[in-house]
Amino acid sequence: MNLPQSLFERPAVYQKTAAAFWEDEYISSQMLKNHLNPETEGASRKLSFIEESVTFICQTLPPADYPKLLDLGCGPGIYSELLTKAGYQVTGVDFSKRSIEYAKQAAAKQQLEIDYQQQNYLSLNLPEKYDLIIMIYCDFGALSAPDRQIVLQKMLAHLKLGGKILFDVFSLKKFQTIRETKNWHYVLENGFWSPKPYLELQQTLIYPQNITLEQSFILQKNQLTPYNIWTTFFDQHSLANEWKQYPVKVCAWFSDVAGHRDFDQQDTLAVLLEKTTDKT
Repeated sequence: MNLPQSLFERPAVYQKTAAAFWEDEYISSQMLKNHLNPETEGASRKLSFIEESVTFICQTLPPADYPKLLDLGCGPGIYSELLTKAGYQVTGVDFSKRSIEYAKQAAAKQQLEIDYQQQNYLSLNLPEKYDLIIMIYCDFGALSAPDRQIVLQKMLAHLKLGGKILFDVFSLKKFQTIRETKNWHYVLENGFWSPKPYLELQQTLIYPQNITLEQSFILQKNQLTPYNIWTTFFDQHSLANEWKQYPVKVCAWFSDVAGHRDFDQQDTLAVLLEKTTDKT
């Protein structure tokens, strides 16, 4: 087998791979399992933290004052369900067809009125504006710098004047713990990437401007498929630079979306923004 040159080269920053794993029938089912496991943080945070953060959101931004809520990257609807039960009118958006289908079925079983939409938030197009928009579990830093600007523009276009945005990112504290690594392992069956046996070559690469790449090459039946997961890490200064040209102000900084402020202890950084004018 002739191995591709890409196996030996460092990809350009935020280079995308042809394989969109969230659309793959098997891989998306594995991601859904991770989302729904209350004891892991592979795709969603642990349920105990989710419940704590929902309590914080309700206390800080009560549904009486911020009734219409948009949950970007809602996955299978864990946050959306709890926030609906707390009194918000929730719209959940996710790119994964499998997650949205699961969320719709789960809401129907519980007789919860949640408007779920399968959309890419880079091309978000909804008919309404919202009082509160959340994007939770560090999706913002998974996007390239140009895509982050698009997401901010989309959020502001869908936000009412005086509305709030709450989102989180991974912090520089976490970035400082990361080292470049390379390893491989053989998976016999029912691994994350395939139900059939495969060899996985993994590497973590560090780039300038606090960016990392977690890259997996999956070798199966003489076919090598790469998957790239990018992350940008932030402190308050670098994160504030992301919206300096937009009509928003910072209401508060937190170390996570549960409202803690132990910045030296947490791997995340969260911010609450307010839209100050309708010029977006």
